[in-house]
Amino acid sequence: MQNIMADIKNRSFKHAYLLYGEETYLKRSYKNRLIQAILPEGDTMNLNVYEGKGIHVKEIIDVAETVPFFSDYRLILMENTGFFKSANEDMAEYVKGIPESTILLFVEEEIDKRNRLYKAVKDRGYVCEMKRQTDAKLIAWVLGMMGKEGKKIKEEDMRFFLSRTGTDMENIYQEWQKLSSYTAGREIVTKEDIEAVCSVQITGKIFDMIHAISEKRQKKALEYYYELLTLKEPPMRILFLMAREYHLLLMIKQLSREGKASAEIAKQTKLPAFLMGKYLSQAKQMETGELKRTIEECVETEEAVKTGKIDDRLGVELLIIKYSAR
Repeated sequence: MQNIMADIKNRSFKHAYLLYGEETYLKRSYKNRLIQAILPEGDTMNLNVYEGKGIHVKEIIDVAETVPFFSDYRLILMENTGFFKSANEDMAEYVKGIPESTILLFVEEEIDKRNRLYKAVKDRGYVCEMKRQTDAKLIAWVLGMMGKEGKKIKEEDMRFFLSRTGTDMENIYQEWQKLSSYTAGREIVTKEDIEAVCSVQITGKIFDMIHAISEKRQKKALEYYYELLTLKEPPMRILFLMAREYHLLLMIKQLSREGKASAEIAKQTKLPAFLMGKYLSQAKQMETGELKRTIEECVETEEAVKTGKIDDRLGVELLIIKYSAR
C-alpha cells in the first residue's frame, strides 16, 4: 500500500495494478485514490469500467489501445472479473505490452498466484493484497479518525468498541459514523455511548448466546436466538456459527492447558488479541467434555435437519434448550 501512495505522490504510475483480498474498505479506498490521482476530477471520457464475469477480453484490449482524450492516461477499471482464477492467456500476454498511455486496474476478491495473468501484472505492474488489519493498526486507524474530530477514548473502551464491531474496516467505519454523531459536542467517548448506538456483529451475538447457554441462563440464550432469527439469520447458519465458536473455545482451552500465552493463542486461532480476554474466560468456564459433546450434537442436529427428521428452527432451539437447562 505504501508503494501505491508513493506512486500517487510522485505521479509515476505502473501500467497495471491488482488490488485483492478480503478487506473491502481498503480495496475501495485505494481504488478511489488511484482513480483520483490518475485522472482529472470528473473525467469520465478516459475511464472505462467493467464488472463481473463474462467480460470479453478483446473488447478491453480494443479500448486499451484507444488514445486518451486530453489526458495523460486512459484508465480501465475491472472488478471481480474472475480473470485471476482461470486461464486468461490473451490478457496475460497483453499486459506485457500495455501502451504507455494506458493503465489497467484490477480489483478482485480471490486470486490464484499460479495464474499467468497474476504473474504478468506482478512483473509489469504492482500487486497488493488487502488483508485484515492487525489489532494495533485498527486501533491506530480508529484513534486517527477520532483525533480528527477532537475526540478521546480510554483504551479499554476502544477495545470494547472493536469487540462489538469486529475487524472489518467497512463495518468499523460505519459504526464510528454513528458513534461520532451520537457524541457530537462532547470530547470523551465512553463505553455507555458505544452500548447505546453500536450494533453487535452476528458472531458477537452468537458468542453472547453461548455465554448465556454455559451459565444456564436459558431465557436469555433463547432471546439471543430469536433476535438472530429476527435479523434474518437462517437457523442452519446460526448452527454453523455455534459449532465454530465451540470449536474455538475447545482449541483455546487446550492451548491454554499447554501453557500457551494469550498472544500465541490469538495467533493460532486467528482471533483478534482484543477478544482473547473474553474467550479465555469463557473457555475456563466450560468443561472439555461438554465442549466436545456440544460440537457432536451440532453435527447431529445438522444431519437431522438435512435428512428431514426435524425442522431447522426447532432443531437449533432444542439444542439451545438442552444445554442451557439447569
